[in-house]
Amino acid sequence: MAVLNDEIPDPDDFEGTGHGGPFDNLTPDDFIHGSHNGNPPGWIPAAQIDAIRSQVPIPYIELVPVRVDDFGRVTSVATLVRVLPTSAFIRTLVTGRVLLHETLREAIARNIAKDLGDMALPLIPTTTQPFKVAEFFPTHGLSEFYDPRQHAIALCYVVPIAGDCHPQDDALDLEWTAPEKMDEAFFASFPDGHGRILRDALTWAGAR
Repeated sequence: MAVLNDEIPDPDDFEGTGHGGPFDNLTPDDFIHGSHNGNPPGWIPAAQIDAIRSQVPIPYIELVPVRVDDFGRVTSVATLVRVLPTSAFIRTLVTGRVLLHETLREAIARNIAKDLGDMALPLIPTTTQPFKVAEFFPTHGLSEFYDPRQHAIALCYVVPIAGDCHPQDDALDLEWTAPEKMDEAFFASFPDGHGRILRDALTWAGAR
């Protein structure tokens, strides 16, 4: 399983099909919920994205979904439970690529809907300044963040969630955990540096 998760597009479902340009007749909602055959605009075939990944860094967002109280204090964090081909269980945050012609706010909304469902109702940050920039490398030792597929640059955000969440796609479960319940074993269940992102998110939000 890839560390930073992407949906798998249909082979012919990429770019737009307007006569005047690839993004004719598209709205911001198309980037959140998809268009045409069900995937958002900007998809490219798997072989092509693999070739791009081997040559240039890829922009990502990494999101820490949280519940907050009336004073804006973090009360719990949502994590996705997944299983690796080795049958090992891991935790992940909400992650995904930023697509061509997609704003960061649209990318946040789309990836929350992709991983937590359409009724999650994220409160999109008023600023697109991340609390952290994490550089993932395909080579061990260059950074505490590792992705075997690519050099990825992840903009990290804390996103309050107001609605109901349900695990999507290949996630086995979605769990809400209070910051005070997170011990070393909990952070160690995130592979390849993602536990560090969660730690930094809680520090940034004043939750630890």
